[in-house]
Amino acid sequence: MSTPVRTAIVGTGHRAQLFTEGLAKRDAYDVVALCDSNSVRMAFHNRMLLAAGRRTAHQWPPARFDEMLRVERIELLVVTSVDATHDRYIGSALRAGVRVISEKPMTTDEVKAQRILDTVRETGGSLSVAYNYRFNPVHRRVRSLLAEGAIGDVHSVHFEWMLDVSHGADYFRRWHRDKANSGGLMVHKASHHFDLVNWWLGAEPELVYGRGQLAFYGPGQQHGYARDYARAHASAESLDDPFALQLADNATLRELYLDAEGEDGYYRDRNVFAPGVTIEDDMALLVSYDTGATMTYHLTAYSPAEGYRVMFNGSRGRLELDVEESTFRTSITLRPLWSPPVDHTVEPDHTGHGGADPRVLAALLDNDPTQGADVADARQAALALVTGLAANRSFATGQPVRTADVLKL
Repeated sequence: MSTPVRTAIVGTGHRAQLFTEGLAKRDAYDVVALCDSNSVRMAFHNRMLLAAGRRTAHQWPPARFDEMLRVERIELLVVTSVDATHDRYIGSALRAGVRVISEKPMTTDEVKAQRILDTVRETGGSLSVAYNYRFNPVHRRVRSLLAEGAIGDVHSVHFEWMLDVSHGADYFRRWHRDKANSGGLMVHKASHHFDLVNWWLGAEPELVYGRGQLAFYGPGQQHGYARDYARAHASAESLDDPFALQLADNATLRELYLDAEGEDGYYRDRNVFAPGVTIEDDMALLVSYDTGATMTYHLTAYSPAEGYRVMFNGSRGRLELDVEESTFRTSITLRPLWSPPVDHTVEPDHTGHGGADPRVLAALLDNDPTQGADVADARQAALALVTGLAANRSFATGQPVRTADVLKL
């Protein structure tokens, strides 16, 4: 039996649980180190390891990250830290000869993205980015229909994503509300969607024009919802606020964040209408691809319902995907020219992200031949990122932006 891969996880927040749990279930890996600025959160993940029958990992602060790689003899690094810090850890690990798996997005701005791409080229290292939506069976069915030529040549795509006032609001409570941390929703959230379109069409974005606004959340919004408090915990004003997150009511969030506040002062439950919001909540794009296809895209972060609709128009017909995430209702409809519609709906998977999470772990950690070909490498991750980066630039300038002027891919 081969020696388990010595693994470290940097960033031990909520999303890192997927990897801690997944690695702990696999004898081929040994999580020997955790790296975070907060020892309380690292202790939470160590309890997860113990619960899975594994030994606890050594806890390291970010200032000693390079030392950790060397002392712990790390072979695999999983990056699940704040998005704006990904580049620092990815770059150091690649230069140390360590394989890297990063949560999406790869990073948050063009300077950091170019630095990562250049480091991958210089080192020849391995970087995979966990674009898990590729592994949702519904999305894979859409891809197979398009690849089979069900609607012929794809000329245009209309993509509408709706975040409801629970999920959508959450981006305005936590560190994502500051664009310096997250790159905004065009980078943190929509890079998922841009990656899907690139993957579905086998295309690369060339030109992006967009308009974005903070229309609903943030200070000064007059919708009759705003309450006067900075964060929800211990605030009487938050008790009747439907937008408030009560950390004490959720055991996991309490342990990861409320109990950890004394170390770093990070508040996970900020008022969504309080000052400090620098990201948009309503965004519209027009994107042109190298295949000649175009996409119109809209993301709304304050919708009454959670879900998305994608329509593909082609030379032989139209393909429609409609997903209502809160009810798991999904439909895939093929509308050929001159023929009645055909239902291609896939039975929904109720595990994480529509079945995507266990499948992406299998692809990343098990070399599953049925999944692995769809893992996003550094260049594909950059192609998902560049649409959002160009969108942010277009929001600021009011002008269309060529992706070639943003990243050298």
